[in-house]
Amino acid sequence: MTGSRALSRLATYLVAFAFVGICLVPVLYVIVGGFRTNSQITADPSGLPSPWVVANYLDVLAEGTFWRQVGNSTVVGLATTVGVVALGLMASFAIARYDFRGRDALFALFATGLMFPLTVAITPLYILIRDLGLISSLAGIILPQVAFALPVTIIILVPFLRAIPDELEEAAAIDGASRLGFFFRMVVPLSLPGVITTGILAFVASWNAYLLPLFILNDAANYTLPLGVQVFASQYSVDTARVLAFTALSMIPALIFFSLFERRIVGGLTGAVKG
Repeated sequence: MTGSRALSRLATYLVAFAFVGICLVPVLYVIVGGFRTNSQITADPSGLPSPWVVANYLDVLAEGTFWRQVGNSTVVGLATTVGVVALGLMASFAIARYDFRGRDALFALFATGLMFPLTVAITPLYILIRDLGLISSLAGIILPQVAFALPVTIIILVPFLRAIPDELEEAAAIDGASRLGFFFRMVVPLSLPGVITTGILAFVASWNAYLLPLFILNDAANYTLPLGVQVFASQYSVDTARVLAFTALSMIPALIFFSLFERRIVGGLTGAVKG
């Protein structure tokens, strides 16, 4: 019995390592490829740099275009995160703590939003953004991203807020705290794991978004990094090593950000499931 359990555990680890390898190998190839020359890549596409060359990364970092796109992605990511967390927390508080007609239907409506990806709504969304006069502006990206991130945010936060004991709210009311006071002084701190989780997910999704900027942004000065990578790859299509360096630099911030807060993401999702 013990032997079969050990074999089962070994098989589980092997499968897990295989999936991790499938995810990591392309990323490592891009990062390492940026340290090679085009001649090295042509001679041995899967080899290691010999010698290691940093000129590709230095050339990309010296370009003002790269830093402008980093700034645009940062503005869009932070604004999207703030909007998602603020609106999602308020909507989740109403759904979780108030008893009103249609509450369950409202929650189900947000849950249904998970079944409608951006690709399905891109054409009517483009028309709406155009009618609002937000074409080729960062606001034309931020607002839709906030809307499409709200369903998963609310689904994660509602269990956190429902888990807060009613006695705590009653005690706060006895002490003279208003509903807004209870919200800011008790609800927000107690739901902080879920807030951090939803904020990280919103920021990473915004940083990696490609389809929406592709349709909305026409001015190169407003390009975000994913769109900038595509334009850079088209412009320097014969310089594979430089394209790999640009791609690696564009995804490293999101990888670092996600890695630093990985435990908080897992903890927040675990709390949501338990709630």
